[in-house]
Amino acid sequence: MTRGGRDDKGDDPERRCIATGESQPKAGLIRFGLGPDAEVVPDLLARLPGRGFYVTADRKAIEKAAAKGLFARAARQPVKVPEGLADTVEALLARRVVDLVSLARKAGDAVTGFEKVKDWLVKGKAKILIQASDGSERGKMKLHPPEGKETFIGCLTARELGLAFGREHAIHGALASGGLTTRVVEEAARLAGLRSEIGGKAASGGQIDGETVGRDTKDA
Repeated sequence: MTRGGRDDKGDDPERRCIATGESQPKAGLIRFGLGPDAEVVPDLLARLPGRGFYVTADRKAIEKAAAKGLFARAARQPVKVPEGLADTVEALLARRVVDLVSLARKAGDAVTGFEKVKDWLVKGKAKILIQASDGSERGKMKLHPPEGKETFIGCLTARELGLAFGREHAIHGALASGGLTTRVVEEAARLAGLRSEIGGKAASGGQIDGETVGRDTKDA
């Protein structure tokens, strides 16, 4: 399985990561392009014109490509690599996941709140369980993902998950089946790759505004 969240079944075009040298389906990679001033630009939607450069959706891989001059080597020309490129990619991916969950909510395919999520899980309507990375483990352990592969997302913070549902923060969420859910899973898998090496913002037991998030409340 790729970092992008898809099984490698050959149904997705493959590209070679300039950092690892490995080829894998595009779903598990981040595409980069060059701006007018030859600056390396993340192209998450793969819409920028010109040649693209692919890096595995992994913080260390992006940092390696930036530090070792691999973008310039792939472009066969001098390029400008902005500071904090991996952080920029992470922020863009987080925004994309939040936006997709928000769209699913507006379509009636996503809910938040402990009781609503629990109800969806019991009735089999929930295909994906989402829980904030900085929610309390005690509260999160009371809900279990549906059976099957790729049924859990845990890379969003409580503030980010709350933003998707139009509230200050949220700990639990659930997604029904559908095209939007598939896209959320794929983008969340890429985001998880960027956050897997970070201990701070994605760690459990975090705090928001000085209060521990993830309290076991019905509206959490």
